Amino acid sequence: MELDQHPDAAAWGHLVPRTPLVRRLLAHNPSPFTYTGTGTFVVGHGIVAVIDPGPADPDHIAALIHSLKGETVSHIVITHTHMDHSPAAPALQAATGAIITGCVPLVLSDDGPRADAGFDPTYAPDRVMAEGDSVSGPGWTLTALATPGHTSNHLCFAFPEEKALFTGDHVMGWSTTVVAPPDGDMAAYMASLRKLLDRDDVIYHPTHGEPVTDPQRFVRGLITHRKQRENQILKLLGEGPHTIPAMVAVMYAKVDARLHPAAGRSVLAHLIDLRNRDTVTDTNNEWRLI
Repeated sequence: MELDQHPDAAAWGHLVPRTPLVRRLLAHNPSPFTYTGTGTFVVGHGIVAVIDPGPADPDHIAALIHSLKGETVSHIVITHTHMDHSPAAPALQAATGAIITGCVPLVLSDDGPRADAGFDPTYAPDRVMAEGDSVSGPGWTLTALATPGHTSNHLCFAFPEEKALFTGDHVMGWSTTVVAPPDGDMAAYMASLRKLLDRDDVIYHPTHGEPVTDPQRFVRGLITHRKQRENQILKLLGEGPHTIPAMVAVMYAKVDARLHPAAGRSVLAHLIDLRNRDTVTDTNNEWRLI
């Protein structure tokens, strides 16, 4: 389906209710990596928090500010600092006076498949949140949950009033998450997924894609999928040494070729994890079993 034909396309530029206390404004930045765009969430009414204000797109920022006219933004909350999530924060803060809070700053170069959407160098939080830290307003609370893996600074935010979790890019509603070394870490990502299984959330709000309404089953599926990918890698290496592109060509044969470079990063993340577990080794860009 073409992105412009997706039902979410009608939501671009409009603040749309998701639940009684959650609204979403979809940025018009669709791509093979962002699906129909980055979802900026507004939590509460009257005095509100904005989660992941989105890219530095003047139209998106203007639509967000216009949509919140008559309300007070007390907090701008950031899950992680990829360029489609946090760069709108300074402009929104200038317009509202809100506190910017959330993950720790992280600025790294990225020469990979998403070099156009690397880490936000403008992110300067007024307060950094760690595991268990909360911000609140009338009728809402957001509590940080450390979920490294997609990025080392990634946070999810629990919303206990609706037994919800804002999952950023840790769990997406339309695709698996890219884990791209050197900052992305597969072992940390898997541990962060398993961490979610101990929770009793009834709904996830991912930044990309639709709500997840059966969270534990969904997360178990993600864990199974990653283990299947690991097993595919081990099977291929059992046949002899392979390069990452050769593995991607087999493992992702039915996936949009535009996503193959990003898939290669996730394969690399699996291989680094396997190397750390003394299962594989590499020489001159070829990987083999030990």
